[in-house]
Amino acid sequence: MTGPRRRRRSRRVWTYVGLIVAAFVTLLPFVWMLLGSFKTQGELLRRPVTWWPDEPTLANYSAWFNDLGIGQFFVNSLIVAGFTVLGNLLFCSMVGYALAKMSFPGKRLLFILVMVTLMVPGVVTFVPLFVMVSKLGIVNTYPGLILPFLVSPLGVFLMRQFMMGIPDSLIEAARIDGAGELRTFARIVMPLCGPPLATLGILTFLASWNNFLWPLVAAQSEEKYTLPVALALFSTGQSATDYGLLLAGAVLVIAPIVVLFVALQRYFVQGVATTGIK
Repeated sequence: MTGPRRRRRSRRVWTYVGLIVAAFVTLLPFVWMLLGSFKTQGELLRRPVTWWPDEPTLANYSAWFNDLGIGQFFVNSLIVAGFTVLGNLLFCSMVGYALAKMSFPGKRLLFILVMVTLMVPGVVTFVPLFVMVSKLGIVNTYPGLILPFLVSPLGVFLMRQFMMGIPDSLIEAARIDGAGELRTFARIVMPLCGPPLATLGILTFLASWNNFLWPLVAAQSEEKYTLPVALALFSTGQSATDYGLLLAGAVLVIAPIVVLFVALQRYFVQGVATTGIK
């Protein structure tokens, strides 16, 4: 017993060592970004490279808040991401419920189309999507930034997989009691979908908050720029990149995502574990 137990303990130790090394390598760029945001341009370009700032400064953050007006970009990103998340939570749940618990002609074909859509790169639909938004006259507006992303095939698949595990007896009991499909969906199904909704919310918020290419094209004035667009355009001058400003902006962009994930990580893990995503 001593030999096998010792080998198991040794494997566990090496597993922890490997995880610690992997975590260190993963966090290293973020540490560099955070420390670099407090450095001046000259210190960032100095050789040899130093980690800790010699003279920490808040000038980079001050430039974002006072000179560049990051508040407007933050509000734009928050509006776009917030409504995109709400739309996905509602519409993906409704489509997922229909595919999981309702019977109608073409149901299997519709689910196959959803799965096929998952394999289509977003760049393929970029030009037709922009033409459609332009024809509707909503370029450089909040609806133009939000509407194309109100439903995602990944969200539909996620909610459908979880709802397949809800006992049919609950649905049938609600129908026998006279509840319609909408009431059954709102009163019976949705209260059971906390973990997948949290997972879908985090994934959708992350994708919308970090989306760069679509807001760059659809937002054609500074009043509608989101944070990633402002970060790319204002931190790069005509002759050189202001690396301190770039790193400070990156910290400001990442901070809300980190806070959201830390707050909802328990539900995120539960949602991934219960929806068949491996």
